[in-house]
Amino acid sequence: MPEKPEVVTVANTLKRQVLGKMITDCQIFWDNIIAYPTVNQFRKEIVGQKILDITTRGKWIVFELSKDLLLVHLRMEGKFFFRQVDDIKNKHEHVFFTLDNSVSFRFHDVRKFGKMYLLDKERAYKEKPLCELGYEYDDPRLDTNYLYQKIHMKKLPIKTLLLDQSIIAGIGNIYDDEILFLSHISPLRKGNKITKKECGVLITNTRVVLKEAILMGGTTIKSFTSSEGVHGLFQNKLAIHGKVENCPVCGNLTKKIKVGGRGTYYCPHCQK
Repeated sequence: MPEKPEVVTVANTLKRQVLGKMITDCQIFWDNIIAYPTVNQFRKEIVGQKILDITTRGKWIVFELSKDLLLVHLRMEGKFFFRQVDDIKNKHEHVFFTLDNSVSFRFHDVRKFGKMYLLDKERAYKEKPLCELGYEYDDPRLDTNYLYQKIHMKKLPIKTLLLDQSIIAGIGNIYDDEILFLSHISPLRKGNKITKKECGVLITNTRVVLKEAILMGGTTIKSFTSSEGVHGLFQNKLAIHGKVENCPVCGNLTKKIKVGGRGTYYCPHCQK
């Protein structure tokens, strides 16, 4: 699933092609992608709105329109493609936005897990799903005391807690492994065993890992690309995720285990 760096990469890629364009038509071929409002209301409300900006919140892409915010979650395999209006529909293309330059801006999702919300700007950040999210990795309010207060009573593994979007928004499985490895903290350590000092280390390394990943366009793993022809490069910098081999720090063999049902890579020697 695309994480914060991949979502930022998608947003930045789309900005170059859709900012200032007006949506002149909308076709929906898989109703379940539209989480709110109804499909008919979504179509009716979005047509005629101009795309003013594209930002992100956690793993959500946020399109600022003339009147509303369009929130898009890519989930496992969602992508955006640009086609000519009369191009034949691919079976995995489920939502078409026709732009005023006669381009068909299409949402492609093999698994059909992606979600879209169209919300009033004044209410969007006060309602689900955005109101449930924790701080962004670069939010100055994300500090040692905040993280310690969020986890110091929890008996869940720190691996699981870093994936909790209500604590820190945008971290997923890949970067979770990288942050814990850089912090020399075992993914199996319980939240209530993480010291305040270690919380500071985790925050520092969250920023280090995500900033570098964003600069490199995210990580291209399995089916993720930000759009046609755009691939991330951070997979070349991964220190631990996806690797069962000699640790780059100590030389001992790394391991893959399951933590909270998620495949987890770590070094038992470095991350005690």
